[in-house]
Amino acid sequence: MSPVQELGRNLVGDVSYEKLFSQASMQIHPISFIKLPKLAHQTSTHEVGDDLVFGSMRIRRFCPGKYVAISETGDWEILDDETLALLPGDDSVLPIDLKARLIAKFLVESPFQGAGTALLKKARLVAKRSTVQSGPSLHIIVPTLQCAHSCKYCQVSRALESEGHTMSIEVLDAACDSIFQSPSPVLTVEFQGGDPLLRFDLVRRAILRIEAKNALEGRTLRFVVASTLHQLTADMCEFFNQHRVYLSTSIDGPVALHNQNRPTPERNSYQRTLAGIELARAHIGPASVSALMTTTRASLAYPNEIVDEYVRLGLPEIFLRPLSSYGFAKRNQSKLGYSVEEFQAFYEAALERILWWNSKGVQIREVYASIICNKILSTFDAGYVDLQSPTGAGASVLVYNYDGYIYPSDEARMLAETGDVSLRMRPIRAEVGQGAGVLVQLRAASEPNQIEGCRTCAYHSYCGPNPVDAQAQHGNMLAPVRETEHCARHLALFDNMFERIAGASEAQLDLLHQWAQPAGLRESVCEG
Repeated sequence: MSPVQELGRNLVGDVSYEKLFSQASMQIHPISFIKLPKLAHQTSTHEVGDDLVFGSMRIRRFCPGKYVAISETGDWEILDDETLALLPGDDSVLPIDLKARLIAKFLVESPFQGAGTALLKKARLVAKRSTVQSGPSLHIIVPTLQCAHSCKYCQVSRALESEGHTMSIEVLDAACDSIFQSPSPVLTVEFQGGDPLLRFDLVRRAILRIEAKNALEGRTLRFVVASTLHQLTADMCEFFNQHRVYLSTSIDGPVALHNQNRPTPERNSYQRTLAGIELARAHIGPASVSALMTTTRASLAYPNEIVDEYVRLGLPEIFLRPLSSYGFAKRNQSKLGYSVEEFQAFYEAALERILWWNSKGVQIREVYASIICNKILSTFDAGYVDLQSPTGAGASVLVYNYDGYIYPSDEARMLAETGDVSLRMRPIRAEVGQGAGVLVQLRAASEPNQIEGCRTCAYHSYCGPNPVDAQAQHGNMLAPVRETEHCARHLALFDNMFERIAGASEAQLDLLHQWAQPAGLRESVCEG
């Protein structure tokens, strides 16, 4: 038994894996988007798609007979048909306990509201947006696009023999210095590619330069290297351990599925990635490596098996990511892609499996669910870039690309690889003010209070338009929000989570609240 398998077995002690696997039962609940009925005496309430706006609250039916009312602070209350029918009338008919909850959650105004309540509401709103207002905290350096893999869903990587896709020393040094132009007190520096370990010399140089500069700056630093781990050596591990560098990799599932999704000429991608995980754990520590997966059409049939693989490997979290339509990956959408509904069915089945494992004492967290729970259950936002409002692209993340330019997000630099440079900000060595026009456009295209389809959405407080996604999908940052895959997917994810919360046991709610805590949530994504 390998060290990885041993660690996975230790998670469940003496309980037989076969017994645990056989006990699980999957039930998929497909999401249906239901049009709300017109309410009786509905004078100040307006029906908009699946959402209702009544006073300061936005209401959505997330499953038959269940609604959620959400305030601009993100506080919420679950309602049924009978309670919903009372809202448009005189509030004196509301049960006193319900009325008190609605007032406490800023869903209705109290006749006795004073300055203290207004300050509390303002503080809640500031806490929700703090991560997008403190300056870029995630800085992605792309030292090279070279990679030994030929993943069908890869957005940008180039073959090992490709030339001209590696960052120069001069540009790398300038990128390291530019990071400190951000006012953020906490800086996460992530190396992506390609596979950055193919140019460990550049990664090492960057880390040392950033640490030297930080001796005067006094920021809190965190380093992450996203890699296949195929090139990882013991010497690299010792350096990473000394400089507190975390590693991130991809595990798409069991060996056959992983090797199908992430092929190498030797057809041993899975085996070499596991060898890299074991090497890192041995030299750096058991928590030194995190992993995520990318969902392809081939993955849809294996939600249980994918989750079980993460449990066997002793990985404490899994990120069930949908397929990206950026860069080169867009060319293979017809072969690898699927509908939002198909992804949601897969996602819900996999999440059921994860929750089942947790009920058996195996702690494994689903990152996407944690992000959604953070939006719903926590006062403090974790700063997940794709759901920041206005967009976190350029505001909370910057990408320093091998081509010498700065981009507002990882997805924006992927668009550039296929010729769309509309979101390119400025050369890395240019003055800071250059590229401001791109940021103005991104912000204007992501203000939920100004965008049709977002303005009245019940999940307005949790989400927002993704202009980079709209540019990739429709060639226009201002494409109708409700026609974007970003919107459809997150409506389904929030609907599903509220359905789970409404029917959760006390133990399940405790688990979801644990997942909602910002600590440990990462804004970044792994390599292709």
